Amino acid sequence: MSFWEYLGNRHQQLLTDAYQHASVVFQCMVVATVIGVLIGVVTCRSGWGGNLATMATSALPTIPSLAMIGLLIPAVGLGVPPAVIALTLYGLLPVVRNAIVGLRGVDPSLVDAARGIGMSRVMRLVRVELPLAWPPVLTGIRVSTRMLMGIAAIAAYASGPGLGNEIFRGIASLGSRNALNQVLAGTLGIIVLALLFDGAYVLIGRLTIPRGIRA
Repeated sequence: MSFWEYLGNRHQQLLTDAYQHASVVFQCMVVATVIGVLIGVVTCRSGWGGNLATMATSALPTIPSLAMIGLLIPAVGLGVPPAVIALTLYGLLPVVRNAIVGLRGVDPSLVDAARGIGMSRVMRLVRVELPLAWPPVLTGIRVSTRMLMGIAAIAAYASGPGLGNEIFRGIASLGSRNALNQVLAGTLGIIVLALLFDGAYVLIGRLTIPRGIRA
């Protein structure tokens, strides 16, 4: 069976797996972004705090993804929970690092001007600092998403959702007539999803970042 014939016969299952893959990555990125930005806000004003946050989150990607998921299985079981926890943890580093860099890069004179017109600390953060820090934060989100697209495939090891199931089935049946088609379909699906997400982030950047800041 050719690759195109395999896609035609399995397109429904492949679309389901692709949707689950995109969904779990998107949801984990939302959680990682919220947590990462909060960590950045709390630690950006402190030199040692920022360094500690960056060091702590940079240690997480050094743990092999297969080992991370394997360690989570006894605690939370198989399926979606270990995949979600692992992906969220892996997605923190670029967001935390870029949030700290972006917030530290805000012009102090703008913050002082906002304070001078009576803005509270929360208002300065929401109306001035976070919007100006948004470009590097968005870059961190893009980097994290690309990374999580690949790592999410390992979730199939714990019966998790996504295109990794197609890859693992192909690897488990090496030598069969459709083994290569399964691995290729899962891999190409992940690449296509990563490109679609990246294109969406470019569009978000054009819609949310003023042209002067982009320049």
